[in-house]
Amino acid sequence: MAESIPHEEVSRRTLRSETLLVLALSLGASGVSALISFIGSLTKPGGLKDQAATLNGSYAPGRPWLDLAWQLFGIASALVPVALVAHLLIREGAGLRILGLDRTRPWPDLGRGTLVAAGIGSAGLAFYLAARAGGFNLTVVPESLPEVWWKFPVLILSAVQNSLVEEVIVVGYLLRRLGQLGWTPMAALVASSVLRGSYHLYQGIGGFIGNMVMGVVFVLLYRRWGRVGPLVVAHALLDIGAFVGYALLAGKVGWLPTG
Repeated sequence: MAESIPHEEVSRRTLRSETLLVLALSLGASGVSALISFIGSLTKPGGLKDQAATLNGSYAPGRPWLDLAWQLFGIASALVPVALVAHLLIREGAGLRILGLDRTRPWPDLGRGTLVAAGIGSAGLAFYLAARAGGFNLTVVPESLPEVWWKFPVLILSAVQNSLVEEVIVVGYLLRRLGQLGWTPMAALVASSVLRGSYHLYQGIGGFIGNMVMGVVFVLLYRRWGRVGPLVVAHALLDIGAFVGYALLAGKVGWLPTG
């Protein structure tokens, strides 16, 4: 059985390399992709609000079973970096419980996460509508899946996957590693928040700023509670509300932009 590696025996160079590799395999790469996408949107004729960013689309139109297979594969493969983080933390002698992702406090996590989602959700929607109206954001299309039986289960799974990847890596793991590397709390907060904003840049300036502010709030809450559990709950509820809500309301209410 492999022995855990005490933190004192791991050099800063190793921790730095590990952190960069984790980000390069996950949300750091997403940030670069989002920047390229945003540059493409800026240089495309027409305003940002006349362009659309689709979050959950079909991989195989007209072939629902193949489409489902691709959807599930995409969700599962996106969770691999979370499994990698868990592995690295286990080698450290900790595991995800050190980040506050476990089943020891399910009800407090659920309650806190629900309250956070309620507060951020309404403010976030208002900010998005204002940013789009001002020409700073693309029209975000949360889903464009076909009307098949697996549509809503896949949207919920996609929301849970997003919440796990982002909160485990961008908040729990990144803050832990930056602290071990000697970063100040303020510098780590800025890095985490800017990273969160960066991989939403494909939505436009509004997506970048809105998610960066959300990142600040989430880092502060994580430091207060010492757990990513409530943040995972909050993020999952926000995305479920966005994905499922759009599927139910698109084209039926006048205030909701569609692509």
